[in-house]
Amino acid sequence: MQRQPLDRDQRIALLADMLLIRAFEERIVQMAHEKGRLPGMQITCMGQEAVAAGVVRALAPDDVVVTNHRSHGHLLARGVDPGALMAEIMGKQDGLNRGKSGTLHLADPSRNVLMTSTVVGAAPPLAVGAAFAQHYRGEANATCVFFGDGAAAEGSVHEAMNLAAVWRLPVLFVCESNCWAGAQAHKEHCPIGEIARRAGSYAMPGVMADGNAVEQVHDAARDLLGHVRAGRGPALLECHTYRMRGHGEHDPQHYVDKAELALWAERDPIALHAEALRRAGLLEPDAAERLRQIATAAVDAAVAFADASPYPPAAEALDHLYVNPLPPLAKEG
Repeated sequence: MQRQPLDRDQRIALLADMLLIRAFEERIVQMAHEKGRLPGMQITCMGQEAVAAGVVRALAPDDVVVTNHRSHGHLLARGVDPGALMAEIMGKQDGLNRGKSGTLHLADPSRNVLMTSTVVGAAPPLAVGAAFAQHYRGEANATCVFFGDGAAAEGSVHEAMNLAAVWRLPVLFVCESNCWAGAQAHKEHCPIGEIARRAGSYAMPGVMADGNAVEQVHDAARDLLGHVRAGRGPALLECHTYRMRGHGEHDPQHYVDKAELALWAERDPIALHAEALRRAGLLEPDAAERLRQIATAAVDAAVAFADASPYPPAAEALDHLYVNPLPPLAKEG
């Protein structure tokens, strides 16, 4: 079936998504270096915005998203409220998960963002479970799981792909191949170069996309989701992109050649897409700046909302647990 090209509004929406993600992550970077401002470890997706925007825009509302520790972009592209997300990262009561997940365990069931796992390689097996539930119930939707190239070397990821293929489950595995696994370069842990080539071992299609070209990512995801939803089993999409910050904001990236960073900065996915829209006559000269201002204003409002939110009371610590605490032991005699 021939793919329908994206219309003007859809192509501009991809730019708006990326600008919001970038503005949000830039504010996280700023706040992470302010003493006492943000609790815990802050991990951003700066430079990888095209993967989040491109893949998530290809999903249907009933599709399930399972993600990893570099998740802010995925949630924002899915339509999660920036204020609720910021409040959650700050551990506030009005946060997405009432301050209990922080940045590393985010979830929004109302938008089918089922879970975030910060354990490296844990998201794919969880996604297989979600896809099995979809398959068991006879649903037509899919599960999309994001993981990094470092996680791709984990045995859990291989097991998840193998089981998904054996049971022909509706899973789209999305590898955000960002050149660095922690402080380890891609070539040091991936002997075949392209992780997408591993798909053949599981009898599933594997596609390599330019992860800084948002429309290419979107088209590849849309095609593979068509395969998945048709009941033909899982698929693997590898998006070759670059992590422009350290593994987290605690990491100064001393191990990265500054020339490498400069080279990838010239391939900024936002600038590339804006230029493509301008060449196509779809973007007025000042339109990108207006969209950037809208994104910045949304993040300003998110921070104000989070700052105004109180911290959750101690009495809520045991709310929303899967299992209630054991009752106190009865006293003898």
